[in-house]
Amino acid sequence: MLRFHLIDFDKAPWAMLDKFGDRNVFQTRQWIAFLSDSQRARPVLAELRDGTSTVGFFTGLIFRRMGVRILGSSFPGWTTPYIGFNLHSGVPRIEALRALEAFAFDDLKCIHLEICDREITFEQAKSLGFLCDSYESYETDLTRSEEQLFNQMDSACRRCVRKAEKIGVRIEQANDPEFASEYFEQLKDVFAKQKLVPTYGLDRVMKLIEYLLPTGNLLLLRARDPQGNCIGTGIYPGFNKVAYFWGNASFRSSQHLRPNESLHWSAMRYWKGQGTTVFDWGGGGTYKEKYGVSPISIPWARKSRYRFIEPLRKGAKSAFGIKQGLLGRVS
Repeated sequence: MLRFHLIDFDKAPWAMLDKFGDRNVFQTRQWIAFLSDSQRARPVLAELRDGTSTVGFFTGLIFRRMGVRILGSSFPGWTTPYIGFNLHSGVPRIEALRALEAFAFDDLKCIHLEICDREITFEQAKSLGFLCDSYESYETDLTRSEEQLFNQMDSACRRCVRKAEKIGVRIEQANDPEFASEYFEQLKDVFAKQKLVPTYGLDRVMKLIEYLLPTGNLLLLRARDPQGNCIGTGIYPGFNKVAYFWGNASFRSSQHLRPNESLHWSAMRYWKGQGTTVFDWGGGGTYKEKYGVSPISIPWARKSRYRFIEPLRKGAKSAFGIKQGLLGRVS
């Protein structure tokens, strides 16, 4: 029988862990440290054993909401879509999920568990009694040539990239401290268009850059107009096989210069050059379909020890949406 055993996060064999084929950037030591800091949560790293043999690992964080002790891997609001397992070939994920439930409720004394693992299926999670939401996103296959990637975008999108280049919009890689504030000012402008406010603050962006930029697993891109003004920004983490679109913003007054299309195209070319094979578009949004993407749907699975937790979760989610709308109207 498979069973998880807690191991010391600070003394973990990180070099070995990072060699797992299913490893993603959200499972790296630095990303978990970023979440621990920004969410005031305690990292959890556990070894999955089959008898005396180690067959995989689980990564998550423990935190409290409304007094409820929760194990998240990931959790809504963390701007982190997937965490989950790293397993040796042939180890069934459904058995790892079964072992995780016992580990969360019995060993860690949590009363609620949430997990979004890129390789778990809806059928596996539901067969164990988990409730599932769908995390909808898109993918681009970066194993294709640059010519194929460009041609699979629709004609209007290709024209936007060509237009930006022709009029002198320049995309540059950023590593300076001003980037976070530039991005966040543009993000506020994006949300203001819908009479909303961003779902996270400037401090989240600053912490992300602080923890991830030194690793080489975070690409920051800035778009400048012909006069040298910053008119758009993009944040794209990546590791192993998959790169991600984490965030992008631009001023409404400059969108006629088409910085966004050029930022995304530059990010795809950069990560392809780094050897990644998939570009994950970081969530839904029909506007992403113009890039010639393929839709994906990942189960966001959750389970509680007690029935009263689910109504609390739904109430908290509804309250957050109302709060965001009210803040947008008064800001």
